[in-house]
Amino acid sequence: MTTFERAPAGVAAPQGSVLRDWRPEDPAFWSATGQRIANRNLWISIPALLLAFAVWMVWSTVTVRLNSVGFNFSTDQLFMLAALPSLSGATLRIFYSFMVPIFGGRRWTALSTASLLIPCLWMSVAVQNPETPYSVFVTIALLCGFGGGNFSSSMSNISFFFPKAKQGTALGLNAGLGNLGVSVMQFGVPLAVVGGLFGSFGGEPQALADGSRLWLQNAGLIWVPFIAVVAVLAWFGMNDIADAKASVRDQAVIFKRPHNWLMCWLYIGTFGSFIGFSAGFAMLSKTQFPHINPLQYAFLGPLVGALSRTLGGWLADKFGGARITLVSYALMIAFVFAVMAFLPGANGGGDFWGFLASFVMLFFFAGIGNGSTFCMIPVIFRGQWARRLQSRAVSAEQAAKGASIESAAVIGFSAAIGAFGGFFIPKAFGTSLAMTGSAQAALYGFVGFYLSCILITWWCYARRGAANPC
Repeated sequence: MTTFERAPAGVAAPQGSVLRDWRPEDPAFWSATGQRIANRNLWISIPALLLAFAVWMVWSTVTVRLNSVGFNFSTDQLFMLAALPSLSGATLRIFYSFMVPIFGGRRWTALSTASLLIPCLWMSVAVQNPETPYSVFVTIALLCGFGGGNFSSSMSNISFFFPKAKQGTALGLNAGLGNLGVSVMQFGVPLAVVGGLFGSFGGEPQALADGSRLWLQNAGLIWVPFIAVVAVLAWFGMNDIADAKASVRDQAVIFKRPHNWLMCWLYIGTFGSFIGFSAGFAMLSKTQFPHINPLQYAFLGPLVGALSRTLGGWLADKFGGARITLVSYALMIAFVFAVMAFLPGANGGGDFWGFLASFVMLFFFAGIGNGSTFCMIPVIFRGQWARRLQSRAVSAEQAAKGASIESAAVIGFSAAIGAFGGFFIPKAFGTSLAMTGSAQAALYGFVGFYLSCILITWWCYARRGAANPC
């Protein structure tokens, strides 16, 4: 595949799938050709990431229906199926975060998107047979983690295309609209499974106790044509950046950077909350309010959280990432207590609408924090390399490249660690319910974690005289 972008005299026009001359910080280059190329890569990356999130979180919807079509799994087993994709996705993110500088963004995006076909097709077969053992579902749930892994490589890739001043917005759009895949899935799958969309190819429906029919296999099949199209678009429409090449050894220097680990901790609190609540909300609602169909409302929280992520990036660019992150954590704590106030308890049956509204606000501020924490990372590492430049330990060229490589690697790696929240949150709900009969123990644990995040953000990045203000 070759792409050719016209450029005025004096500005080289990138040609071919590999961009060998990429200077986004050069205003003439950016306005002549760079912006068009960067935007094209971004707008192919977004649907690829949206599909990745949809496949990653599909078990949060499927688990609610499994027992109604003939399976007999315990509540704890169902919570585990909803949590497992986050466990494997977070683990894969650790490796995926280093893949773009090794293989190139175009190739890796196309191949990693195509890999989503494996769990989708296997799931469509497994759910049609009530004799399918639990271990098979565990394996498929783990393979859905391919979708989770894609986030790290996607964000790392997009960070190379845009100048510093536009990275916050670009990363916010990529992540925020990509995160919409959770909401699209939770809205679309309940509609897809009530009809035979694929005819005889899709298989026979499953009969429910009330005599109605369900095509649960459509939860996987619905994504197959979209995945195929976007994988082809990525292969023929995206680019690799030659200057972004770096070995694992070059990128592994981030493990020696304290701010890498601090940002991982903070990102567990923001993105980990978003993806964990996405995975666990439907099952938690079903256990606490049995008379409510949670699938009618499960998409609302992820929708709000995904859209607010873009807002969080914009606010961070305008007011500073650390300030916005602090406010987000404080308000998340407030709405955790609101969720607890509306849960069923000894004094009554709770209030689902208050519970839902409080959870939607939790998603909103988790999304704001997602955007603001990611905006903090490039600022922190540019500052670190600027100090090395001032001390003449490195050249200006080395400082610019080092900041770019380390920022991209930390963005990918922190996204990996943050995604473990998607496992621990639904697992915490399941364990809390099994041990105490209530979700409150898990929610108090979340409050304690958010308090630790407030302390780190304030001390390291937000207070007057902080060594690394952002």
